[in-house]
Amino acid sequence: MRLCVLGTGYVGLVSGSCLAELGHEVTCVDRNPAVIEALRQGSTPIYEPGLEPLIQRATEAGRLHFTTDAATALAQAEAVIIAVGTPPRPEDGQADLTYVFGAAEEIARYAAPRALVITKSTVPLGTNRALQEWLHATRPDLLIASNPEFLREGSAIEDFMQPERLVIGTSAADAKARMEQLYAPLLQSGVPLVATDLETAEMIKYAANSFLATKVAFINEMADICEGVGADIGMVSHGIGLDSRIGRKFLNPGPGFGGSCFPKDTLALIQIARLNHVPSPVIDAVVGSNETRKRRMVEKIRQACGGDLNGKTLAVLGITFKPGTDDVRESPALVIVPGLLEAGATVRVHDPEGRKHGEAALPSAVQWQENVEQAARGADAVVILTEWPEYGELPLAQLKGWLKQPVLIDLRNMFSPTEARDASLHYVSVGRP
Repeated sequence: MRLCVLGTGYVGLVSGSCLAELGHEVTCVDRNPAVIEALRQGSTPIYEPGLEPLIQRATEAGRLHFTTDAATALAQAEAVIIAVGTPPRPEDGQADLTYVFGAAEEIARYAAPRALVITKSTVPLGTNRALQEWLHATRPDLLIASNPEFLREGSAIEDFMQPERLVIGTSAADAKARMEQLYAPLLQSGVPLVATDLETAEMIKYAANSFLATKVAFINEMADICEGVGADIGMVSHGIGLDSRIGRKFLNPGPGFGGSCFPKDTLALIQIARLNHVPSPVIDAVVGSNETRKRRMVEKIRQACGGDLNGKTLAVLGITFKPGTDDVRESPALVIVPGLLEAGATVRVHDPEGRKHGEAALPSAVQWQENVEQAARGADAVVILTEWPEYGELPLAQLKGWLKQPVLIDLRNMFSPTEARDASLHYVSVGRP
């Protein structure tokens, strides 16, 4: 199929590249000429393992193209994927649909007859129905389908090429058939298909992310209780995770969840509930718990450093919300690092990929370091905020030698207390004695 992808952000670029890998001819559109030129030169605006070689392979094969010319790309496409941002509005947290309906205006103007319009952007319930009605007012020939994405940053290509399920929402049999054609290689490999209506497809996305956010908030609360009673959250997570009704994923305690999905989607679901006059006490509590969690980590660090951070130098390792990405959106570090600075600490930061976006997101007082040794040498403590694999491979005895005070605050439980004790470190972790 000939496809046009509107938006070269995280979802659009990964989806377009993977669809080209599946054999489709894909044109990705972005209004920013600099982004398009960089993509043509093989440089990606986001960090995602495996993405650059995937783009290069599809481009060289003639199946992946980049342009600012939306009119031509739309006129030639059998299907159009909307993959633009839906950021939370600052006033109420509800998803901002400005870019979605901006894309719809271009589709209505330029799309080929009988084109299939696929919404991959995460949108509130009712958006696809409203989009369908809006488009059909001038283009009744267009077909509409909701196709929410379930891509984890850091493993997005694997998630697209080997998904646990495909969700398709549409009221048109022809649209469903064409969606099945689009994903034929995946469906033929046995990937389950959830075919439903527009509203249910939208709800599946919000429900999935909100449930996972709930698991994270829950295990963080259990970690706090473990610290109070002297239990080990690692064994608690292992013990409950072996229960097939619970599962082992998303049971790792830490400083709170972040990223482009969980915070945005939980807030959006709360607004959806309020607009429909439905109480949402569980999701309300999850959002509140996560915000409190980030602030409590500042106090945890303060106590680990003797109760006073004024004049202390801290080496903070990791500011992205998770490893394997350069994304710092809603990262716990965006609350924790400013909190440490406000408490009077000097903060040195290292992150393998996060500096590009982190410099704009964090206060200018942050001191960026090229490597862990530069960050840790002469510091009063090391604080691990993101579980990048290279941090877990640090030789602790050597780390102790770099530090002014032998304090390691591991908010991701990357090391065992025994390892830290053997290195003569004062070790503070999450949810463990």
